[in-house]
Amino acid sequence: MPESLRVLIADDHVPTRAGVRDALERDGWSVCGEASDADEAIRLAREILPEVCLLDITMPGNGIQATRVIAREHPDIAIVMLTASRDDRDLFDALRAGAVGYLLKDIDPDRLGAALRGVLSGEAALPRELMARVIEEFQGRGSRRVLVRGRRGPQLTAREFEVLDLLRQGCTTDEVAKRLFISAVTVRGYVASALKKLQAPDRAAAFKLMDGADTD
Repeated sequence: MPESLRVLIADDHVPTRAGVRDALERDGWSVCGEASDADEAIRLAREILPEVCLLDITMPGNGIQATRVIAREHPDIAIVMLTASRDDRDLFDALRAGAVGYLLKDIDPDRLGAALRGVLSGEAALPRELMARVIEEFQGRGSRRVLVRGRRGPQLTAREFEVLDLLRQGCTTDEVAKRLFISAVTVRGYVASALKKLQAPDRAAAFKLMDGADTD
């Protein structure tokens, strides 16, 4: 592989950076810089202009904010998140900020280099478990329209409907979060969004409306 392929690693956890660096260097990558926070990542990206920036979301200063700045200033740099977060909001916020990949930290280290090369070739770097969420969010597949007084009412996303349906079945917020591999905060966010669309004052009112849900 050409040695011109350089990567900047940004993560405040030193052992994580070391492990990622070793894995990528074994695969022929040149690690041209390391950062421990968002500001340093932005500065190094400006100075080094790597082919790829591999950024942690939760590092000090916020990796998504760093993504937003780097993507705006250097659209030719491929930005990939490397994170432990399976939270839908982190995933979508990162993609909207300009990331072209979202990898989980439990990825096999021997696959990391190939995943980044794939990004440079125009391939999506997303775990299979997250791909369906992206398709659902950005293409609107599986949405549900709720009937209100016998008429077609507001349309919920498939995930909003799924969250409400699990709650209606008796699951707690924490149980829904564990089942869907998202945070409790994200669950509450979906509920709030659904209630607003349905103009329902509370969950009980929303559950009654869902009895007339129809697939759109």
